[in-house]
Amino acid sequence: MSKKIITLLILVSAFYCQQGLAQKAKPDYRKLHYLSEEEMNMVFDPTRDFYITDPPIGPIRNVAEFDHMQAVLVRYPLSIPVSLVREIAEDSRVLTIVSSTSQQQTVINYYQSNNVNIDNCDFIIASSNSEWTRDYGPWFVFDGNNEPGIVNFPYNRPRPADNDIPIEVADYLGIELYGMNLETAGGNYMCDGMGKAASTDLIWEENMQYTHPEIDELVEDYLGVEEYFVTADPLDDYIKHIDCWGKFLSPEKILIGQVPESDYRYDDYEAIANYYANTISSYGTPYEVYRVYTPGLSQTTPYTNSLIINKKVLVPVTGSQWDDEALVSYEEAMPGYEIVGVMYNGWYNTDALHCRTKGIADVGMLYFHHVPVLGELPYSESIEISTQLIAYSGEDVYTDSVFIIYSVNNSVYDSVLMTYQNGNTWMGYINNLTGGDQIDYYLYAADESDRRANHPYIGKPDPHEFTVIGNPENELVLQPDTILFLNVDDMWEGIELHIINNMDIPVTINDITENGWENGSEIPWFVEQMPELPYQIMEGDSLSLNIMCDIPVALYGELLSDTIYIETDNNIYKGLIMIDSDLLSVIDETKDVDIKVYPNPFKDYLNIEFFADKQTTFEFSLFDISGRLVHQFSGESTIGSNMITWDVNNNALKLGYYLYKFEVGNVLKSGKIILNK
Repeated sequence: MSKKIITLLILVSAFYCQQGLAQKAKPDYRKLHYLSEEEMNMVFDPTRDFYITDPPIGPIRNVAEFDHMQAVLVRYPLSIPVSLVREIAEDSRVLTIVSSTSQQQTVINYYQSNNVNIDNCDFIIASSNSEWTRDYGPWFVFDGNNEPGIVNFPYNRPRPADNDIPIEVADYLGIELYGMNLETAGGNYMCDGMGKAASTDLIWEENMQYTHPEIDELVEDYLGVEEYFVTADPLDDYIKHIDCWGKFLSPEKILIGQVPESDYRYDDYEAIANYYANTISSYGTPYEVYRVYTPGLSQTTPYTNSLIINKKVLVPVTGSQWDDEALVSYEEAMPGYEIVGVMYNGWYNTDALHCRTKGIADVGMLYFHHVPVLGELPYSESIEISTQLIAYSGEDVYTDSVFIIYSVNNSVYDSVLMTYQNGNTWMGYINNLTGGDQIDYYLYAADESDRRANHPYIGKPDPHEFTVIGNPENELVLQPDTILFLNVDDMWEGIELHIINNMDIPVTINDITENGWENGSEIPWFVEQMPELPYQIMEGDSLSLNIMCDIPVALYGELLSDTIYIETDNNIYKGLIMIDSDLLSVIDETKDVDIKVYPNPFKDYLNIEFFADKQTTFEFSLFDISGRLVHQFSGESTIGSNMITWDVNNNALKLGYYLYKFEVGNVLKSGKIILNK
């Protein structure tokens, strides 16, 4: 099995470490989550009545909270205000666990007397022990055949009836059930629906029979999780559930709690926030980290313990002075969503709205798997947009309903029809672009099950955004476009960046980034001798800058990158600067050769053409933008012209940007390429 798991324990302050050492003096956390006296005296056996099964057929997609839901699971007697049930039932369904038909009628009467839309209420008759449907409720997946299923796990409390609720839900929905022998709770798990998930290190403490790689393997096999972020718990509380301080809002956004600087946990919270701000999301960009103030004082402030249910976000509020500020934090992070504060005197910092509700996935959802085009793109008159579109209902997608809906420079939105390619792939183009254009876009589709879908989920209020850099009428060319520091000699001697004016008129450069510190970069690069600005490059002429690095790369031991910007009257050009002693091997000598790597963007295949004056070895390496080696192959060249064709379809690569390196003999070519299917 090819492992792609990333498991990371964030280092926290010395004080927090001391707190961790003191954990042994605390009561067993299993006896603190509102256990009864009887439960506290029970011998805890999480595997009792638990049945292990084979995992689903891959590839597997684990459904995220912000994916489309058909209902919310709650349990009666309620430990939530009936106003919350009423709010959910306005435009979604409520699935209530009741113990008997007579109790079901009692709940119906109760809901009706409190103006709950009973037409949107359903019931499961099953035994249960507690109200924490989040912790023991079902985890939804789609397997490699696009069939829905539920992954069950041993609930980390001595509550056998609760432990069986995923079985009841699977039977209710008529879908497959899988048994994953990993003791946990839903409050300590969140995923992004695209192969990434996160928990606190409680997952390790609860499963000490496994090594950390074995835990990683379980979540990959059963849930399709390729990158599992396991971190310390900044809350420093017995529960150690991630939903007490963090929440994925989308594949690229995460909400992290914040405490005052005077709080001893402040550095721990900031370490978590900084970690995610420097971690690559499934969109190929660092996470957008949003903060919400959660000082944890009376009255309680459990704001990350919220519920996303389709286009509505339900946030627990308690009458605290920080309630309004928390709602504003959500509004800023999730434009277009309806943000609803749910007042209740029974919310606690470690147990609130999210803990007592659980989304039930729409098992027939219409789903876009799309890595958006983001950031700054080199000039092109036409930008390709592609996506995977899956109708889990099994119904056909209306071929005339799949659109890119876009706006250029905040103008009125226009649309272009996407065309079906093969499999689940659709493609379209945004045309007639010019340098400097800012494009906002989202995707829309409909299928014969009468479902509609957008990407991003909210659509127009929070679209994807990119900017086309460069102008074909007044264009500079940067050679190379990626400056790679490969060895110590490169750092001491520098690497030349050539700024070439290929036009028949002069171009004036007004500004050049002089060093990495201007951008707050950790890379110690600088321009050895800056020209006097403004600087005019005559037609057909060029300006050469020597880029230096003054600290040995080996001190870092990781991929670091930054950007140098060159600004003219009409455009901003950028060159990528990368330093990586571990990933990029030392080359004794480099020279100009005609090596072609194409097409770019690439889809099903990648061609490499080169000429060799003698028989020698070659090696191709592909890295994602976080610096992780994702593919590599090598071989022997022949004398003369060589052509290598790499079949991309045989490799499980995600859409987005990559860095490649091709070595033939002592010659190196490197650059950036885009996988866009």
